[in-house]
Amino acid sequence: MKILLVSTQDYIHHPIPSRHHYIFEELATRHEVHVPHFHVSRGEARTTRLIVHEATQFAFQNPVLHYTLNAPYHFHIFNKIIRDEGIELVVAAQVLAGTAVIHAAKKFKIPVVFDLKDWFPDSAAAYLKTRVLREIVRKSVWEITRRNLHNSTLITTVSPSLVEKLKRFGFDAGLVTNGVDTDLFMPMENSVRRTELGIQPGDFVIGFAGSVERWYALDEIIRSLPELISYRRNTRLLVIGGSLFTPYMAELVQLARDLHVQDHVIFAGTKPYNELPGCIACMDACTIPLSPPQWADIALPNKFFEYSACGKPIVMRPIPDVMKIGSPNIFLYQTQSEFIEQIKFLMEKTLSFSISLGQYSWKEKAREFETIFERLV
Repeated sequence: MKILLVSTQDYIHHPIPSRHHYIFEELATRHEVHVPHFHVSRGEARTTRLIVHEATQFAFQNPVLHYTLNAPYHFHIFNKIIRDEGIELVVAAQVLAGTAVIHAAKKFKIPVVFDLKDWFPDSAAAYLKTRVLREIVRKSVWEITRRNLHNSTLITTVSPSLVEKLKRFGFDAGLVTNGVDTDLFMPMENSVRRTELGIQPGDFVIGFAGSVERWYALDEIIRSLPELISYRRNTRLLVIGGSLFTPYMAELVQLARDLHVQDHVIFAGTKPYNELPGCIACMDACTIPLSPPQWADIALPNKFFEYSACGKPIVMRPIPDVMKIGSPNIFLYQTQSEFIEQIKFLMEKTLSFSISLGQYSWKEKAREFETIFERLV
């Protein structure tokens, strides 16, 4: 099968892989998968099994400028790829570039699967601080997304709650959840990596791994550190990841200084994917501090599966679709005081878990998509 994937990200240079990287690298072992290269990120180039096509005339790093100014070229290049490569199916997952590739797919009468991996109107607006601008972006992105969904052959999405949300807007969607590489993420020994990260023996490590952006309230975790440090002096916060388009990371660094807890916070930066299990192994309590309520209602984050596969307790705000899975390693909080109490509880315990996640492996998710594609083609 010949597939064209138009992902939400710069597939080659984005520092944090998405579900599309995991799923389509697996599919590329038995299908011919093509992907356009959007020069939005400046991270280290990743190796890929996919066939890469340059799709950028103006290499702006600002996503709005990039996809807007390159839109005319995208209409051209997607037509060319579909025609010249004999593409049989398109998977679209981008807002403006999605419009272009759906237009091209209709021209050549091939099916389109639109994979809505999060709620684009809110995720696009989340980078903006001004309320008026956020509302303008939210409404604009929803209008474009709505048309893309309407013009697609089939819709897939990541969580049961997002399936229900789409249904309220009149769209039927199939469910293919996020997952985890079960060959890579598993419980493991951690002493060597802890030493490399500057963690001392006996330190209690609160951990976070992912995009350091405002939809994860890491500032609230840092504000909880003075009380936790007074309870247990050797408390540390380990943050794996970085900010992409906002100054949130710099704000967190300054906040730690202002609260005089900078010696208790390790900002380790973005790590290669194959190093993440070792980093998670260093954490005594993993966190998912998802902030906006409207996001929690539709989320099913990768990090839940990754933390769980590593056997770690997870301290998190309530996320309905995670709670429906019913994993025993979840410790819920809603307020900062509840977060502190959950961490104190875990400080007094040594908890690890053995959780089977075979049904959520990326290989299984690739097979689910493959079944959908074969039915359409």
